[in-house]
Amino acid sequence: MKVLIKNATILSPSTPFHGKNKHIFIDNGIISKIRSNLKIAADKTIDVKGLCVSVGWMDCFANFCDPGQEFKETLESGANAAAAGGFTEVMLVPNTQPVVYNKSQVEYLIQKAKSLPVMIHPIGAITKNGEGKELSEMFDMRDSGAIAFSDGFNPVQSSGVLQKALEYILAIDGIIIQLPDDTTIGTYGLMNEGEISTKLGLQGKPALSEELMIARDIELVRYTNSKIHFTGVSTQKSLELITAAKKEKLHVTCSVTPYHLFFCEDDLKEYDTNLKVNPPLRTKKDRDALLKGIKNGTIDFIASHHQPQDWDHKVCEFQYAKNGMETLESVFSAAGISGISTETFVKMQTENIRKIFNLPSPSIAEGEKANLSLFIPDKEFIFEEKHIFSKSKNNAFKGKKLKGKVIGIINGDRLFLSEDPTINK
Repeated sequence: MKVLIKNATILSPSTPFHGKNKHIFIDNGIISKIRSNLKIAADKTIDVKGLCVSVGWMDCFANFCDPGQEFKETLESGANAAAAGGFTEVMLVPNTQPVVYNKSQVEYLIQKAKSLPVMIHPIGAITKNGEGKELSEMFDMRDSGAIAFSDGFNPVQSSGVLQKALEYILAIDGIIIQLPDDTTIGTYGLMNEGEISTKLGLQGKPALSEELMIARDIELVRYTNSKIHFTGVSTQKSLELITAAKKEKLHVTCSVTPYHLFFCEDDLKEYDTNLKVNPPLRTKKDRDALLKGIKNGTIDFIASHHQPQDWDHKVCEFQYAKNGMETLESVFSAAGISGISTETFVKMQTENIRKIFNLPSPSIAEGEKANLSLFIPDKEFIFEEKHIFSKSKNNAFKGKKLKGKVIGIINGDRLFLSEDPTINK
């Protein structure tokens, strides 16, 4: 397929084209020409006012529910959701049925994903069946294509098991992803513990459950000299602990969800089950600290925490609803309305994330494989269900005014335009 992108501002600091308005011609997945003006025949021409192009964005924490829970999401629908959100690469958590904890399951995902518009990077489970008891065969999974290791939405509770895992991955220069949550504290909590939870009559989950685990895991990293990435960080104290660890030059990085940057516990007053998430939404003070952490570089990037749920598990009483929100299509726009600049977002989702997970960064240059995100940074719009490509619709941003519209992606010879569904067939 031949694709011509016209009048696009290129955001790619590592190239001489950064900040310049150019025409880009892509021939069978390869960037063939970058010029100030091109008149050339193409199968598809993209000419949109205000269009920007950057290296393809990457996400590190999404659940596509395949295998085992395809009624919530499939690899195909999840990939379409990611592409509609501007992502060309996505790391998948192992919380499927069965759990991805051996090389055959890693290979299944990689093989099945070859025809998708986005590149899939499996995350291998740290422990067998994700039960937190016995280490999985991480070396074999790494050889088969696992990019990192995590028990996903079920964080490792045992200090001894995590210590062994951190020591194990040293030999393969691996990295552990941990969602910090001591499940023995506030076990049955439904939202952040505080004044709002008391007023709403909902059992609370204290910030301590997150902060204790971060403090513990930092000590384990200090002891093992290994690497850990905390995802879903939600409190000011957590950021203070991570900042101190970074100053100490420990191998500690972190990411935050798009909904923790926009919502806070006050938004639960209507008992919106789409906002029932883990870690729970915290205070306004915590939210402001997260936004500050993005701007000062303490937070390395945004992780979608895309967790689709079926209708039955969200359209119910708050206490019975399952945690999680589908998010991929709204990450960029939610960041924009939260006051995060386009330049900061692009740097986080292209350079920072690939550096942490030891992946080469694509380039916008002639002769390079196309790996591009297409978007209009300043376009404001109401996010509606029609913008959701996931099988699940449990997105709390529906009905909200957001800023920054994704047009689609080009990944090799695959083109996905969210504004033109016919091109996706």
